[in-house]
Amino acid sequence: MDNSPETPQRNRPRVGHIQFLNCMPLYWGLARTGTLLDLELTKDTPEKLSESLVQGDLDIAPITLVEFLKAADQLVAFPDLAVGCDGPVMSCVIVSQVPLDQLDGRRVALGSTSRTSVRLAQLLLADRFGVQPDYYTCPPDLGLMMQDADAAVLIGDAALRANLHDAPRLGLQVHDLGALWKEWTGLPFVFAVWAARKDYAEREPLITRKVHEAFLASRDVSLEEVTKVAEQASRWEVFDEQVLERYFTTLDFRFGARQLEGVTEFARRVGPTTGFAADVRVDLLQP
Repeated sequence: MDNSPETPQRNRPRVGHIQFLNCMPLYWGLARTGTLLDLELTKDTPEKLSESLVQGDLDIAPITLVEFLKAADQLVAFPDLAVGCDGPVMSCVIVSQVPLDQLDGRRVALGSTSRTSVRLAQLLLADRFGVQPDYYTCPPDLGLMMQDADAAVLIGDAALRANLHDAPRLGLQVHDLGALWKEWTGLPFVFAVWAARKDYAEREPLITRKVHEAFLASRDVSLEEVTKVAEQASRWEVFDEQVLERYFTTLDFRFGARQLEGVTEFARRVGPTTGFAADVRVDLLQP
């Protein structure tokens, strides 16, 4: 009979993974760096992952900016890691049949429940173009949207398809939300950050830092080998490898001082009408 003490059960960190192309470079390198097996990955939409992190069903996850700012007192953001842009983003767009300053009172379809992109689109239309459209939510099918609406807000892979394939074919105008924000404010925009629950980071500080380092290393190797990432992704996507390589290198995966300035400016403009303070504090994971 073996009387040796049992090895205590160790649990992998529960980590979220957005199933959009924009996060592929942050995950592709995990297998290359040998850290993939150290994580219990859950793949889902940005909205579901944000909800799971806030509710405590995940320890670490990407979270859309609006949901992060609403729950900022419970979360700590990973520095130098985000999904954003410093200019065009390609996959967050308003597709319109008329110029944006003519959308006052007209129907605008929201093809996503991603509150960050929707809130950015609403902010730009209200404060930059001076219009208050009639918004409604529907599935992200551009052809169907345009039967009932004058414009549509799309994000993610559906937005890429609309931007590169469907809108040009249908003769529609495409307005890139990242480019509109940059022209207006001069700042980068952050759509999602990576965050850990504060209670988890305090309980497992070493694991939390290791996960952060693993994602930074994955991003770096993915961008060094971006041609290979794009080639592999193109086997399963409707986009060819040249388009994917352009997309992966257009996205800004950093979260430094300039990106934080963009977050601060967005919070200042929309916080009180969106569920968080205009001067909300963003806590960053300390090395």
